[in-house]
Amino acid sequence: MELAEEIRALKEGRDAVLLAHNYQRPEVQDVADYVGDSLYLARRARESERSVIVFAGVRFMAETAKILNPERTVLLPDPKAGCGLADAITAEQVRAWKTQHPGAAVVAYINTSAEVKAEADYCCTSSNAVKVVEQVPADREVLFVPDLFLGDYVRRRTGRRIHLWAGDCPVHAKLRPEELAGARAAHPGAPVIAHPECGCASQVLPEVDRVLSTDGMVRFAEETRAPEVIVATEVGILHRMRRLNPATRFTPLDAGAICPYMKEIDLADVRDSLAEMRYRIDVPAPTAAKARGVLERMIAT
Repeated sequence: MELAEEIRALKEGRDAVLLAHNYQRPEVQDVADYVGDSLYLARRARESERSVIVFAGVRFMAETAKILNPERTVLLPDPKAGCGLADAITAEQVRAWKTQHPGAAVVAYINTSAEVKAEADYCCTSSNAVKVVEQVPADREVLFVPDLFLGDYVRRRTGRRIHLWAGDCPVHAKLRPEELAGARAAHPGAPVIAHPECGCASQVLPEVDRVLSTDGMVRFAEETRAPEVIVATEVGILHRMRRLNPATRFTPLDAGAICPYMKEIDLADVRDSLAEMRYRIDVPAPTAAKARGVLERMIAT
């Protein structure tokens, strides 16, 4: 039996739903029940009636699913699937920063640990970061953690007084303005879409045609009739975009924009996770209780 067939059979036997992020390996995306960005997958995890959630993503995503579904079993197929951006700030650092800005509201990007979310007043994804910050009372300063580039993008869009933590996604941060200029010259007329975590998106906004979350990019791929599109984000999303719209050529701004954490999980990991019910994600109850409120508001936004 092929691995994909084994996984489908095991999902039924375990009463499991398989969620996969847009940056996962193509073969993992193809066997998943749902593929999307962090916000979409958090909503699907909450709405699913299956007793087991297998999260083909990274650890903070699995933690989010567990916080929102404390009574369910949440599995992360490979414990090495972490996140460099989430590692950029700790709960202790958030607490120290809050003491320097009394009364400020902490807005935590979903790419953070459960402990950091527990210290936040709001949580957001790249899909709804602007809307979430607009919900913060106008008289409060905002401490945005941990992504510098996404925070700067939100600050430009909202005009709010936002203090930025000096963190970034190593994969997105290396997508620089000079690469964008080179792509424009090599692919004249091709629109450029960029994730707001990208260094190029923050620094040269007028030269980017659309700044979009990963699911926003997927919707753009479905709708565009352009012969070619330059895509500035992790290359895993290209698989889905090309399947949705084979008539358009989707070209990565940088073919080396690969997240090693997102690529930790393969089909064998998913099969073994279901077969052996590993690796279980648990979040301490006090931490989960504090983080649940901000995550529920994020999902509702």
